[in-house]
Amino acid sequence: MLKNKNAINIKSEPLMYLPNVNSLMKISLGLIFFTMLSTVLVYAETSFDVPYTATGLNVIGIESDNESVSLIFSVNVTDLDSKLSVVLDRSFFDSVYNKLPIDYIVLADGDYALFEEIEINSLSRTLNITVPSGTEELEILGSILDDSFPIVLVDTNETSYFKTAADKAAADKAAADKAAADKAAQTQCGPGTILQNDSCVLDERCGPGTSLEDGVCVLDSVPVTSSSSGSSKDLIMGVTIAFVIAGVIGILLALVARANRNKN
Repeated sequence: MLKNKNAINIKSEPLMYLPNVNSLMKISLGLIFFTMLSTVLVYAETSFDVPYTATGLNVIGIESDNESVSLIFSVNVTDLDSKLSVVLDRSFFDSVYNKLPIDYIVLADGDYALFEEIEINSLSRTLNITVPSGTEELEILGSILDDSFPIVLVDTNETSYFKTAADKAAADKAAADKAAADKAAQTQCGPGTILQNDSCVLDERCGPGTSLEDGVCVLDSVPVTSSSSGSSKDLIMGVTIAFVIAGVIGILLALVARANRNKN
């Protein structure tokens, strides 16, 4: 009897340390919640936003090409004067040589496109690209590309891109100021003209022979040409002609006198 009792105690001893069903359920639910949370956090931290501003075109989509180390934008051009401004995160897409930044290469349907880099810092690079009419595919080539995570297009014209409406208003004001400065630079008028209604017209505020200087009409300065050089040339020409005529007459008189002597 003692042996049987001891055997029962030995067999039941490991069962005391096994978790019950409720504990297993709690552990399972905890693991599921942790996995879901980790997935959300990983996606949020490793997806790359590509902010852009489109003028005269629509951006349909974007994809990466690891073989050519490039980002490819699918676009639909709706205007003759089309531009795409794009901000590139240098942590996943950059163009460098010997650890120094170099120019990207931009192609529009396989042909080189005009662009300028308007801003560069340690985090991002901003390109302004002129998109020719009829372009369907715009490709930006670099030297470093991390395409292991999703790339998200973000239209900066949308208020949701900015943290507050004030940020959106500030961005709109900056864009308007830049457009006004560009327009002013393009409409600078030349001498004798003024800007009226966004076009250059003749400045008729001063009469003929005068010009406007510091808000006052003054006489135009007329260069005075000296006639001394012309007079000298005329004098020399006259003296030369006189000598030639006198010589001819002298030769004729000499010939006549000689003919008379021979006759006598």
